[in-house]
Amino acid sequence: MTNAQKNRIIDKSFQVFGIVCTFFGLAILAILIYNIVIEGAARIDWDFMKNLPSRRPQKAGIFTAVMGTIWVLVLTTLISFPIAVGAGIYLEEYAKKTKLASLLEINIANLAGVPSIIYGLLGLEIFVRIFGLGGSVLAGSLTLSLLILPIIIVATREALKAVPSSIKDASMAMGASKWQTIWNQTLPASIGGVLTGVILAISRAIGETAPLIVVGALAYVPFAPSSPMDEFTVMPIQIFNWVSRPQHGFSVNAAAAIIVLLLITFIMNGIAVYFRNKWQKKIKW
Repeated sequence: MTNAQKNRIIDKSFQVFGIVCTFFGLAILAILIYNIVIEGAARIDWDFMKNLPSRRPQKAGIFTAVMGTIWVLVLTTLISFPIAVGAGIYLEEYAKKTKLASLLEINIANLAGVPSIIYGLLGLEIFVRIFGLGGSVLAGSLTLSLLILPIIIVATREALKAVPSSIKDASMAMGASKWQTIWNQTLPASIGGVLTGVILAISRAIGETAPLIVVGALAYVPFAPSSPMDEFTVMPIQIFNWVSRPQHGFSVNAAAAIIVLLLITFIMNGIAVYFRNKWQKKIKW
């Protein structure tokens, strides 16, 4: 058997192995979603969506958790998006390639893998105690913003790197300044990659519980937040609270809440993907 034949066999074997692993992962995911839908779909109705938490599983609802989740995600996005994109633009387009810049880049990349509980402790000390925000929606949003900042910064830098240099050179040759080139050419051309990073970051933030528990998010809140300074709870904390209870009715409620949380995630991701594709169609390289 020649080396070429061996290489073809190895390539084919790896292809089959990859397909098997992919289908195995999809099968496990399908089984989990199927079990959740079978157990919790019947529980989802208007009363479940508008009721407040209760000791009785039949009367318990997720209104406060849904509203808290929406408040936290919206504020987190508004806080983290401009800061992270601005930092990514500066590091990629303006920062000089020095040892300090290289050290900063390494630390930002490493921060993306730091356990979320560390960010919770940081948020507890800075936002809750020093800034005096308490266990408010704003404190939780600021903490989650710290959590997802490295992810968006790295994604922004990679998206900017992917823009062909010919676009920048052509803009500069026409007399545009560096900022005009970035704002009118580079950033619009890289918006798809930037929004992909935002989608991944928000998807991570929506499922976090540890940092929010540390900064003071409650398992039981008898009202929906109406301002950034109100106390709050979120869907993952509510789900954890129900799962930890012995009554079967709360397990059904948890399954129903998981379905709602997945729908919220899919809707937000769908909106982001829509705008990403819409902006990408306007860009002609």
